[in-house]
Amino acid sequence: MKSIKKNKGQKMYSIAKKIIPGGNMLLSKRPEFFLPNGWPAYYKKTKGCTIWDLDGKNYYDLSLMGVGTNILGYSNSKIDKAVSKVIKNGNLSTLNCPEEVILAEKLVDIHPWADMVKFARTGGEANSIAIRIARAASGKDNVAFCGYHGWHDWYLATNLSSKGNLNSHLLKNLPIKGVPQNLSNSIYPFNYNDYEQLEKLINEKNIGVICMEVIRNEEPKNFFLQKVRKLASKKGIVLIFDECTSGFRKNFGGIHKLYNVIPDMALFGKALGNGYAITAVIGKRNIMENAQASFISSTFWTERIGPAAALETLKEMKRLKSWQIIDKKGKKIIHGWKKLSRKHGLKIKIGGLPAICNFSFLSKKNQLYKTLITQEMLKKGFLASNSVYSCVAHNTKIINNYFEELDKVFSLIQKCEDGYNIKKLLKYPVSISGFQRLN
Repeated sequence: MKSIKKNKGQKMYSIAKKIIPGGNMLLSKRPEFFLPNGWPAYYKKTKGCTIWDLDGKNYYDLSLMGVGTNILGYSNSKIDKAVSKVIKNGNLSTLNCPEEVILAEKLVDIHPWADMVKFARTGGEANSIAIRIARAASGKDNVAFCGYHGWHDWYLATNLSSKGNLNSHLLKNLPIKGVPQNLSNSIYPFNYNDYEQLEKLINEKNIGVICMEVIRNEEPKNFFLQKVRKLASKKGIVLIFDECTSGFRKNFGGIHKLYNVIPDMALFGKALGNGYAITAVIGKRNIMENAQASFISSTFWTERIGPAAALETLKEMKRLKSWQIIDKKGKKIIHGWKKLSRKHGLKIKIGGLPAICNFSFLSKKNQLYKTLITQEMLKKGFLASNSVYSCVAHNTKIINNYFEELDKVFSLIQKCEDGYNIKKLLKYPVSISGFQRLN
């Protein structure tokens, strides 16, 4: 493989890896997941669904859109205006901001089953808050979980009993060094739609809390969510729905509303602030008041930007009915993937909600093909991989252009399936999957 001149982003990333463990703050944004030595890595500015890198090149973001944070598009003028007003008037003081009270009222209005709200700034924090409260309410330590719920000790502890417990819950090979050994056998995984597995856990492990994503890659089957709710109620277990990812992508609020299944607590993040840091834990009064039986507190949970951004985001999402827009765009993208796979005779598997859809090739060369897509689409001005988080700024022209270019890449992949050596096409190392320690 020939040496390729690095862009400014890669040059900066080379420095970052020497002074920042892992190179950056979020695993999902590591350039190695996309195009090692070729991904732009850093941005200068954003607008709509466009990102400008450090070299001044602009790209349409047909990948993660801030890892799902920007349903209304990057640098939304209305959200930014609300935040600018907060900055002008003061973001944090000795007193509390009134926006947190107003936002709590709004979230309870959207979810009438809930009575109380606690705010944080990240999804991992929200999950940890919820688990602490739920354990206090149930009086039991043991947790059954399904899905991805962050980086904190309570969650990673499941890999103490078996290092592969998290492999089917979004990220593979997550290491656990530093997680206290005495947390072993306090958290147990179950697979989505496997009710019998969950029922067995509850009967054998003295479970006090169930924490799960309502939906990620597949729809609930055989009234799965209803069965989980009934079982939790019967056994006195606190049921938490983690909607940090799914919230506001299929409806206005939590997707659990569509299934008419009410949890004891629900978590929201990502889209709630359209790129500004804000997460919420909502719940029933008898559960949430247990927060006062423990110490749950943080200085920067009281800053004003997050709640102000969330209030304006809720207002704008409701005005646009943004969940309908991104759901429609996501369905268009899924249709496009299927059409290309049929045209080129390539077998693919599609998962996720329409607004956060993904695909993979049913081939041993999947990771190589994923890398090739990123490499070739980058040349054409697209940040692209095998997943798309839709936003309202993804217009028809951009999506059509995306598929025109992707069609050409699928054609190359078809040739590789027929025997052509893909390594002759790849100019960069193959992208990684799952957790991998980087040098």
